Amino acid sequence: MSDVTPNPEQRDLIESTDGLYIVDAGAGTGKTFTVTRRYANIVDQDGIDPSDVLLVTFTNNAAEEMRERIVRNSEYGMRELSNAPIQTFHSLAHDILDEHGHDAPTYLGVEETITGSTRIIEDDIIEQALFREFIGQFIDSHPEYNEFFTAISETKELLDLIKELSAKGVFPTETGWYRDGESHLDGDFAAFETLFADINQPRNGGSKQSKLRSKLSKYGKEKTYLPEAPERWELRGNGKQIPADVAGRVFEDDRTALKQFVHDVYHAYLEFALRRNYLNFGFLQLFAFVLLCEDHDLRERLGYEYVMVDEFQDSSEIQFKLMLLLAGTENICVVGDWKQSIYSFQYADVDNIREFDERLDRFAEELNRDADRVTFPTTTAASKQLTRNYRSTQSILRFSTQALTARATNSELLDVEAISEAVTRLKANTDHDESRIEALTSEDEHEAILAKIDDIVDNDDYAVEGDDGEYRVPTYGDIAVLTRTRDFGRDILDTASEYNLPMAYEGGIEVFRTDAAKLLLAWLRILERDADRGWALVLEEAGYTIDEVKAITDRGAYPEAMVTFRENLREMKTFGGVARRVFDRYDRSGPTADVVLDTIQSVHGTTTFTRGELIQFIEAAIEDGSTHEVDAGAGTNAVTVQTIHATKGLEYPIVILANMNTNKFPSTGGSGSDIAYTDPIGLRQRKVYSEEAHDVPHVYDNWQTDVLNKCLSQNYDEERRLLYVAITRAESHVILTGGENPNVFLDELPVNIETVDPDLSSFSAVDNESSPFTVDIPDPDGPASYSPHTFIDDAVFEGGTGGRGMEFGSEVHEFAERYVLGEAVDTGDNPDKENVKEFLDSLDGEKKAEIDAFLPLTVDDKEVTIGGIIDLLHITPDRVDIIDYKTDLTTHAEDEYEKQLSIYYHVVADQYPDRSVTASIFYTNDGNRRRITHLSKSELREMVRTHRV
Repeated sequence: MSDVTPNPEQRDLIESTDGLYIVDAGAGTGKTFTVTRRYANIVDQDGIDPSDVLLVTFTNNAAEEMRERIVRNSEYGMRELSNAPIQTFHSLAHDILDEHGHDAPTYLGVEETITGSTRIIEDDIIEQALFREFIGQFIDSHPEYNEFFTAISETKELLDLIKELSAKGVFPTETGWYRDGESHLDGDFAAFETLFADINQPRNGGSKQSKLRSKLSKYGKEKTYLPEAPERWELRGNGKQIPADVAGRVFEDDRTALKQFVHDVYHAYLEFALRRNYLNFGFLQLFAFVLLCEDHDLRERLGYEYVMVDEFQDSSEIQFKLMLLLAGTENICVVGDWKQSIYSFQYADVDNIREFDERLDRFAEELNRDADRVTFPTTTAASKQLTRNYRSTQSILRFSTQALTARATNSELLDVEAISEAVTRLKANTDHDESRIEALTSEDEHEAILAKIDDIVDNDDYAVEGDDGEYRVPTYGDIAVLTRTRDFGRDILDTASEYNLPMAYEGGIEVFRTDAAKLLLAWLRILERDADRGWALVLEEAGYTIDEVKAITDRGAYPEAMVTFRENLREMKTFGGVARRVFDRYDRSGPTADVVLDTIQSVHGTTTFTRGELIQFIEAAIEDGSTHEVDAGAGTNAVTVQTIHATKGLEYPIVILANMNTNKFPSTGGSGSDIAYTDPIGLRQRKVYSEEAHDVPHVYDNWQTDVLNKCLSQNYDEERRLLYVAITRAESHVILTGGENPNVFLDELPVNIETVDPDLSSFSAVDNESSPFTVDIPDPDGPASYSPHTFIDDAVFEGGTGGRGMEFGSEVHEFAERYVLGEAVDTGDNPDKENVKEFLDSLDGEKKAEIDAFLPLTVDDKEVTIGGIIDLLHITPDRVDIIDYKTDLTTHAEDEYEKQLSIYYHVVADQYPDRSVTASIFYTNDGNRRRITHLSKSELREMVRTHRV
C-alpha cells in the first residue's frame, strides 16, 4: 500500500473526523495507512493535540508502527508523540492505574493496593506457576470446597475461567458480584429457549426427528449420573421432538454453591496476586474498569475528544465498555473486519463488531443504570468500507470469500445466502492475475510439501512480483507454510532438516518439550529422588541401549562420571546454577536453553516452589504444551513455517496451507472444562462429587450440563475465518495440502485436488545461512522485574564453598518459618535447626517470617522492580532487623549475599522511616550472625545496568 495518495474510500474516512463510525476494513485494504492519516488529520485541527486523541490497537508493535507513520504525516515529532495515548488496552489500563488507581482494589473489597512496583505477568507459564502456588494454599485453607476440587481434573482450568470472566466484565466483590455480574453467571433462559426450540424442530418437513432428539439417543452412554437423573426415554419422549418442558428442567439447576465457590476462588486470587505484587492483563483491565465506573471525577477528566480502536474484531466485552467510559464525546471510530476475528481463545468477541449498534446501546444502558457514565447519545453508527485490496489478486480474493461458506463437516447446515450478504467484496488493486490455486493430497504429506516447494522455486509458472514491480521466479524466501496446529509445523521442520531444505519456524515453541528442558528435568528428578525416569533419559542421551539402561537402573550401578556429576549438582545453591551446569555439560547453548533458563529462574524467583514442586511444574508445562514466542532465523533464503494465528497482518507471495486434515482443521478441541462459563447457559459444572449416592464416594457426570451442551451447536465459524485469514495472506499463489484423510473444507472449496506420490530422490537444496530458531523473550508491560538472585554470581558457589545444597537449605528455612508461626515442629537433633530455635528464642520483639519485598528503582529512565522474600523481620519500637538464614559452612559468598540483603534493606527502610534498620546474615551451621553493610540505591542501579549489559 502506497503511503502517498489515499483512494476515494480511504480519503472519505480520513476526512470524516467527527461522529460515530464503524469501518469494515477488509484484508490488505491499507487499514493502518488510513487510520494513521485520519489521526494526523484530527490533530492538525485547531485546538486539538495528541493528548486529546486515544488510538488503541492490539499489539505494542502495531502501536509503535502507527506512531512512526503519524510522525511522517503530521507536524508532530516522535518526541512529542512519545507520551501520546497510542497504545494497547492493556498498557492504557496500566497507565491509568499507575497514575490514579492504586486504591482501585478497595472498590471490590480487596485490602491490598496496586503499587508503582506492581509487576505485569505477561508469561502464561509464570502465571500458571503462581496460580499453582495460590490454589495449593486455597485448598488447604478452604476444606469446605473439597467436593468441588475432587470433581475438577485440573485446577489450572480455574485460572482460565477467571480470565474469561474478567474479559466478560464479571468481577467479585468481597461479599458478592460487582454490578450485574451474577446475571452473566445465571445465563439467559430466553436466549437458551430459542436455541432449544431451533434444534428441537422436526426435520424434513416433520417426517424426521429433531436434531436434538437424535443427539440424545446417546444420552447416558459411558456416563455415570446421580440417581435423580431422568432416563433416556423420559427425556426423548415418544414423538419427533423432545418434550418442551425439558428446556426448563435442564436449565434450572441450583448453582448457588457453585457460584460461591467460583466467587471465593476468584476473589482470593485477586488478593493473592496483589499481595505478591503482580497483575495479569485481565486484572489490569478489571481494575481500570472498576476505577472508571466508580471515580466520576477521574472519568470526566480522562474523557477523550476522539477515540479510535483498531482491530475491533479482536476486542472483548470489557474492552468495548472501557472504550465507552474513556470517550468524552461521540467522536468514536472502530475499525475492523469480522472475517478476521480468530482470537476467541484470547476472549475476543466477534459480535462486538457484527452487532456494534445493538451492543453500543445495551452497554451504554448498563453503564448508565445508576449514574451518567456514557454522556453522549448512542446514535446509529455511520458505516464506512475499505474495499480495495493492495495485497492479493482477484482470483485469491474470490477464493478466500468462498472459504467463508465452506462446510466444516458433511452434516453442517450453513445459511450460505446470509453469509454471502454479510461479506463485503474486495477488489484487487492489480489487473495482473496469473495466480495458481491448487490442492494436493498424499500419504506422505510432509514429503509432498517439500516436493511442491522444490517444484515452485525457480519456476516461471509461479512467478511473483519483485520490489521493482517486475515479475521474477520465486525463491525459498517467497514461500510460507501455514498450519492450524503447532505440532504439524514442528514435524514439517524436522522433515525439511532431513533433506537440508532451508526452512525456519516462526511462532510458539513448546520450551519444556525441547531437549534442553528434558535434560534439565531428568537431572532434577535424579537430584530429588534418584528417579529411574531421570536416569533413563540421561543414560539414553549417553548412548546406552534400552536393555543396558534397564540393567543399570535395576542394579543402581550408575556410571562413575554421572554419579560425580550428580554430587556436583547437589552442591549447587541455586536452580539457575544447576541449569547452567547441565546445559554446559551437554553443550546446550543458544536461545532455546536461554529461554528455559530464564523461565526456570523466573518461576523460582516469583514463587516459593521447592525442587519437587518445580519438577511438578515442569511436568505440567510439558503436558500443557506451554509455549514461548520465537522469531525465525530465516537467513537469506528460507521457507517460513507458521501457525495461522501467528500470520495475522502478514503477507507472503506464495502460501502453502498445510494439514488440511480431519480432526486437525477444524480443530476438534478438548473434552471441555469441568467448570465452565458459556453463553447463554452461564456457569455450569460438568462433574459433581457425591459421597451419598449409591453409598459410594464417586465423581458423577452432570446430566443437566450434558443435555445443555447438546443444545449448543458446534460453532465452526471461527475455523472458517481462520481459513479465510490463511488464504488472504497470499499475494500471488495458494496451494492447499492434505494427507490420507483430508478435511471437508478441502472438498468444499472450488479447487481440483491432485493425489501425489512425492519423489525427493533427486532433491538438492541450496546452501543457506539460517538458524531454526531464535527465541524472543518479550519485555513485559510495566516495570521490568528481577529476583535478587538474578544479580548473584553463581560461580561463587562452585568449588569449596561449603554449601550443602538446596534441599538442606529448604528444610532449615521451612523449620524456621513454622517455628515463628508457632507450629509444633521438632529440631530432630539437627544442629542447624537447634541454632535457629535458640536464635529465635533470644529475640524479644515481634517476629514476621517470609515477607514479600519489592523495591522499585528508576534506571536510565526505565522503571524496574526487584522482588524477593525476607526470611525474618524482627521489629521493636525503635528498630527493624532483617535476618536472612544461610546454611553455608563458610562465609565465602557473603559479598554476593550483600546484594540481596541491600535490596531488602531499602524496602524495609522505606516502610519504617522512623526506625533504624539493620540487615544481617544468620549462619545456621554455627549460630554466627554477621551484619552486612548495605549498598546504596545508586550502587543497586549500577548493578542493574551491569546485568543488562
